[in-house]
Amino acid sequence: MAQKLSEKALDYVINEMIDVVENSKDEIFNISEESRMEHDHLVHELKETKEKVIQHITDGNQLEQKVRFSRRRLAEVSKYFDRYTEDEIRRVYEKTHELQTSLAIMQQEEKILREKRDEIERRLIALSQTIEHAEGLASKIAVILTYLQDDFRQVNEMIEEAKEKQEFGLKIIEAQEEERRKISREIHDGPAQMLANILLRSDLVDKTIREKSMSEALNEMKDVRKMIRTSLYEVRRIIYDLRPMALDDLGLIPTIKKYVSTIEDYNGVQIDFSSIGEDKRLNQKYEIAFFRLVQEAVQNAVKHAEAPLIQVKLEICTEFLTMVIKDNGKGFDPSTKKDKSFGLIGMRERVEMLDGELNIKSAKGEGTTIFIKVPYTI
Repeated sequence: MAQKLSEKALDYVINEMIDVVENSKDEIFNISEESRMEHDHLVHELKETKEKVIQHITDGNQLEQKVRFSRRRLAEVSKYFDRYTEDEIRRVYEKTHELQTSLAIMQQEEKILREKRDEIERRLIALSQTIEHAEGLASKIAVILTYLQDDFRQVNEMIEEAKEKQEFGLKIIEAQEEERRKISREIHDGPAQMLANILLRSDLVDKTIREKSMSEALNEMKDVRKMIRTSLYEVRRIIYDLRPMALDDLGLIPTIKKYVSTIEDYNGVQIDFSSIGEDKRLNQKYEIAFFRLVQEAVQNAVKHAEAPLIQVKLEICTEFLTMVIKDNGKGFDPSTKKDKSFGLIGMRERVEMLDGELNIKSAKGEGTTIFIKVPYTI
């Protein structure tokens, strides 16, 4: 009886913790979104302010030249005032005073614009830091939330020592969170952006129907249909990336063939795939790992290297699995560390989890070759 009460109390505490964490995550997300919206607005305002500053500088230089000329004219009139009529002298004085006043006003406006520009830049820096901190907090909270929700009691029963439990749980959570972050970013950069564009274009179609000809409206609708088809492809691609059913049903080699064929058709590149050795089903962890490695390497070659030709070779031996992905794209310097190069980091981690090795050979303008060798045991 006491044990059941203890379990209920623990469940209550866990549920309360989950509610608090979820509410905190929502609040942080709202802060991040509001800061991002204000950041975008300030970026636009900063651009306009800089343009006005440049225009004031240009106009001020021109006006300053006019003031200098008018001052010389005034000096001449003052020196030889007996040569000019009283009306001419008065006009020169008034013109000079008017130009000097305009120049002073313009200089003051330029000073105000410069101060406004500097203030916007300071606010942008502060907002960027706020957004960065909010995203960091949201990521940490997501890890905590995932840990609370993902059957950690079963993990506690499976792992005996506290240190092993902690390391095992964190690895699972970090892997889940990384996949979720990747999917979230793909949806944000792909379908979400496209749907927003479709919404804007649909408003444009409505405006075109009302203000222009039907033929122009039909052309706009054709563009909208193209964007919808592209969005549908992106959604299907993301679903496919999560877990291609062909991998479970057919195995590694047929799934890779289907994948490279799809990438070829959609991106207009040539991908040559060849396999050596026995075409057999592998242990599931190797099939999943090698498919993800092909997926990441091909996507990098298409998106970043802009390679027109990609070659993928897979060799299945009795003791090793070997794969080579080669492209003739832009290439890069492997010794240069790039920020947020999560793709290559993820590939290296997958290979290391299988006790294998991954080597990259590349140079700018000379393409990229990725060599992977993993010991294979059934």
